[in-house]
Amino acid sequence: MVVATRPADLAPIDSRAPARRSWWRPRLPATAGYLSGLVLVSAIFSVLSDSAQTRMVLHASTNLHNLLNGQVGTLLSSAFVIGDVGAAWILIPLLACLLALAELRFGAMRLVRVFLAGHIGATLLVAAGLWVAVEAGWMPANIRWAEDVGVSYGAMALVGALVAAVPYRWRIAWAMAWFIVAAEGVLIGQTFTNVGHLVSFTIGSAVGFFMIRNRATTVHRLTRPESALFAVSAVLAAILLMG
Repeated sequence: MVVATRPADLAPIDSRAPARRSWWRPRLPATAGYLSGLVLVSAIFSVLSDSAQTRMVLHASTNLHNLLNGQVGTLLSSAFVIGDVGAAWILIPLLACLLALAELRFGAMRLVRVFLAGHIGATLLVAAGLWVAVEAGWMPANIRWAEDVGVSYGAMALVGALVAAVPYRWRIAWAMAWFIVAAEGVLIGQTFTNVGHLVSFTIGSAVGFFMIRNRATTVHRLTRPESALFAVSAVLAAILLMG
């Protein structure tokens, strides 16, 4: 038997239903996810005692002692720990702007790849250099236990990759200016962290120019919100390199 139905008998279609099902999905998932973890770890870190903070930093550090003993998990955990509570609450909002700009321009997956390439790549290259220096007697052996955590390597890689987002006529200037500042940091500071900043920025810049060459990113003028994020990202870069 066939039952005829009138339009009134049909269930109304709610055009807002898809919005209700997906309202919770962040527009910038990689940025939101990483910042959530970073804020959570920083909040926990801030309530620990000084001795507990020291243990946490040393456990998460990508120093020679941990890496040579097979603690490769520190290559990721170190990116969620900022060893200075005061600095953490200043850096996190600035980092949020850099992450948001990079994700808007490059997408979530490229953001993650560039960040990890800078963070892990610079960490391993610096660790290899430190190992050679220690074995050759150029540096003291106690550097094996140095504290090495934070977001700066990944952040500087993203700053380098932003060469693919700046206007064409400013690309070389952007890359050269920050390269010079990072190189000066190495000459003046003479720490492995300064070297890591230079290496990670170089990695990010190489990725940025690769994206330009392969047209792997959208080329359009910065919007006003993006310009504001870009300015804050430059402030973060200056703090990391000259702070």
